[in-house]
Amino acid sequence: MKLAGAAAARYFARPEPDRAGLLIYGADTMRVALRRQEVVAALIGPEGEAEMRLTRIAAAELRKDPALLSDAVKAQGFFPGPRVALVEDATDGLSQVIGGALSDWRAGDAAIIVTASGTLGARSSLRTLFEQQPNAYAVGIYDDPPSREEIEAVLNRAGLKDLGRDAIAELTTLARDLDPGDFRQTIEKLSLYMLGETGAVTPADVLAVAPASTEADTDEVLHAAAEGRAGDLGPLLSRLEAQGVQPVGLCIAATRHFRTLFAAAA
Repeated sequence: MKLAGAAAARYFARPEPDRAGLLIYGADTMRVALRRQEVVAALIGPEGEAEMRLTRIAAAELRKDPALLSDAVKAQGFFPGPRVALVEDATDGLSQVIGGALSDWRAGDAAIIVTASGTLGARSSLRTLFEQQPNAYAVGIYDDPPSREEIEAVLNRAGLKDLGRDAIAELTTLARDLDPGDFRQTIEKLSLYMLGETGAVTPADVLAVAPASTEADTDEVLHAAAEGRAGDLGPLLSRLEAQGVQPVGLCIAATRHFRTLFAAAA
């Protein structure tokens, strides 16, 4: 079945344990990864990975050995509790293997969580598999700004509940300007900043932890790399690191930048 909007956000926060599987796909790798992280944590809890109740399977490994997924789904661990079999970077070429595991799924088996990069068009066999499966979901992740419900869920997880209307407005603006990973980091900083404080969160508190604009510096380092200005990269990267830019975000930005250059050149 297909999930979207508020229904998808609610499912990520509180997934149904009796569902066989979930497909998460989208063009933004970071957004997909954050949603995958959220739903896996909600299914197996904070100690699930340490208790070996999470099995990670790379798409390349599954192509070489199709039995890996069915074995992970049926395997019984040493620790009690829900289990997850996670397939990362799946493509349409794995639809038959994943479809077989979904068909054989029974109550008590590990939930099958699949992530795929790209938008997966309506003719995608992998997307169709999950959308037509009555006991599984397919969720597309797009670059839409987060809803009020999603923002409140992030705040609640960080323990921030006493916020005035103006502070909420500031955070809503930040949520639209920042990517999801940066926004969550900002909320974590705000939670630490307010630790021990008894008053409500104010707009001044939000601004105190809000990241400085790094768009110009990011563009500058990408242009320096594209133009072969190696001597400029060190200082620029040091400045981005000081501003809190994460390596994965910079890699994603570089991928987009060079993909655009390649498309223009071709």
